[in-house]
Amino acid sequence: MTDDLDDLRAALKTAPAPEADAKARAMQLAMENFDRLNAPLQGSADAPRSSEDRHKAAPLNGVRRMFHYLTSRPALAATTSVAALIIAVAVILPVADLRIGSPTVAIAPPKTEPTPPIEPVAKTPVTEARAPDPDSATGGSASATDDAVPPVAPTVATGTDAPASVEVAKPMATLTATDELQRRDLGNAASTLAQSQPAADAEAPVEIAEEAAPVSPAMDGVLLDAEPRLRAEAKAEGDTMAFLPAPATSAPDAVVPPVENTEAYANEAPNPVKVTAEEPVSTFSIDVDTASYAVVRSSLTGGYLPTPDQVRIEEMVNYFPYAYAAPEGEAAFAATVSVMPTPWNPGTRLVTIGIQGALPAVAERPPLNLVFLIDTSGSMEDANKLPLLKQSLSLMLSELRPEDQVAIVTYAGSAGEVLPPTKAGDRAAILAALENLMAGGSTAGAEGLALAYQVAEGMKADGELTRILLATDGDFNVGVSDPDGLEAYVAKQRETGTYLSVLGFGRGNLDDAVMQSLAQNGNGTAAYIDTLSEARKVLVDQLTGALFPIADDVKIQVEWNPATVAEYRLIGYETRALRREDFSNDKIDAGEIGAGTQVTAIYEVTAPGSEALLNDPLRYGTAPAEATAGELGFLRLRWKAPGEDASTLVETPITGAEPASTETRFAAAIAGFGQLLRGSVYLGDWGWDQAIGLALANRGEDAFGYRIEAVNLMRLAQGLSN
Repeated sequence: MTDDLDDLRAALKTAPAPEADAKARAMQLAMENFDRLNAPLQGSADAPRSSEDRHKAAPLNGVRRMFHYLTSRPALAATTSVAALIIAVAVILPVADLRIGSPTVAIAPPKTEPTPPIEPVAKTPVTEARAPDPDSATGGSASATDDAVPPVAPTVATGTDAPASVEVAKPMATLTATDELQRRDLGNAASTLAQSQPAADAEAPVEIAEEAAPVSPAMDGVLLDAEPRLRAEAKAEGDTMAFLPAPATSAPDAVVPPVENTEAYANEAPNPVKVTAEEPVSTFSIDVDTASYAVVRSSLTGGYLPTPDQVRIEEMVNYFPYAYAAPEGEAAFAATVSVMPTPWNPGTRLVTIGIQGALPAVAERPPLNLVFLIDTSGSMEDANKLPLLKQSLSLMLSELRPEDQVAIVTYAGSAGEVLPPTKAGDRAAILAALENLMAGGSTAGAEGLALAYQVAEGMKADGELTRILLATDGDFNVGVSDPDGLEAYVAKQRETGTYLSVLGFGRGNLDDAVMQSLAQNGNGTAAYIDTLSEARKVLVDQLTGALFPIADDVKIQVEWNPATVAEYRLIGYETRALRREDFSNDKIDAGEIGAGTQVTAIYEVTAPGSEALLNDPLRYGTAPAEATAGELGFLRLRWKAPGEDASTLVETPITGAEPASTETRFAAAIAGFGQLLRGSVYLGDWGWDQAIGLALANRGEDAFGYRIEAVNLMRLAQGLSN
């Protein structure tokens, strides 16, 4: 190796010396080449050469020369700098624009574990956010597109568990090319900022968390291929950037507070089983109201079971028409008695008492003066209140005769006469007055009642009937509003011959207790209207019975024979109970029976020695009474003719041999329905299947579908009870 290096060194030393004029010749050649190359730039005397005369040997020389210049170090440095600048502008500026606006915007990554989401600080509420101004980045003047960008009202979470959300300024279904690119850039930048931004940024005064919509892998490839076209379209559109929608999980669902329920119902504890030897007499006032059944239906069709205090069994039973025997001759009504084994207790029997009122011809009815007293307070604004009320009263007009008179009084914060007494034949004026009613204000019920009685007094004439029909939800909150005060006032007014009936509407604040008090003391009836079909039943089909009484102060008393009935209980009528001595006292008020009205009462009785007896015998009990052959008890009815002071008494023995019918068995099924809803302790193992079967087997004639509706309600109750 050393020898080779020595040889190379010796060869270099023996190289010939340079020629003296070599440098001069090289410089001369370089100057000639320079002059030749620069001659075209400085002009030439020669004519331009045609392109056809150009040399064909090297067609790619220009291309080679271009790459030669571009691959030089200065050119590479310049192009790299330009490319880096373009990328910085395209990526950094959109993100900076989001972070520098008037609202501080934090880019929140999707909520994935284990990285927790960026939590907003709810100390400073955000009142309004606008889409960024397209000229804000360039300093230009506002353009016409500013008007097209609506203000965006952000929803800021009140807690710290969820980031605030921002309403969408532009639907995603109509995103333009600019929106799509900004969405992609925002999504790409979000992950970078989420990793690099310090945790302290989460404590910014106001933050609006925002996420880009997720893109499927397949769709992402399409967007990458189409990116140059999208950017070109975005530049041409000159579109502004809008806030992107926050994800569905960015804020908790709004919780609607439950509506306060202030309903009040008039009811008592179920009647107990009584020992005949100790208390052989049962006395009560008849009740023809049907409001409870409609309330039960409203609850069940609304998807929930009624509460026990909403269920008055006698009103459920009396809701249905029954084919009882009609009275003969001039009698005001006739009584029908039937006896059958108790469906839920084989050791007892059911005694059903049915009363059928006489139905006079329409031509024999006296002229009617009718005052509509309508609650137009703010509590009546719901669709099932005042709007349904107006439709219901409109149906009623077709049943009035042309000579009848109608007046309309309303009350809210104060009372007023909306329609003076008008002949029923002027339907247009009455309907117009009803249509113009609006709800609003407090509830001055007592003032409305006083004005209604005043108007009714002015409408009276000899031989005419005057009635007030109150339509309300029972929510009286101004003036005399307690049941006792209203009861005394209405009881005093009924002595003038003007009777008061009540129609209840709506739920949530229905004051059934006030309605019952007004109707009972006003010698009228109470009904609840939950549908237009119910309005037709009450105000069209049963109008005559509601407004034209045939008997006042009707009382029922049954004396049971201790020899054949050891125990008994009255099913329902808890709010209509009377003392034994009240039966013979004509000063004691009781219920009224209207023309064609039916009333049904059901007793459950137990014979001596039956295994179904619930009371043990007393050691020092009274001596057994003498048996009356062939009698279970003795039925007494007492009533007054309308306008009379003295009562009439009718007595009928109950032998126990009276046959049952389809009508009385269906009534028993409804009584069982009501007891199931109240959770009665007297039904044993008898349940919904048995009640439904009994009702279906004894549906009988059902022209209006009321009975099959009851069966369907039983099925609803059965499902809700499970």
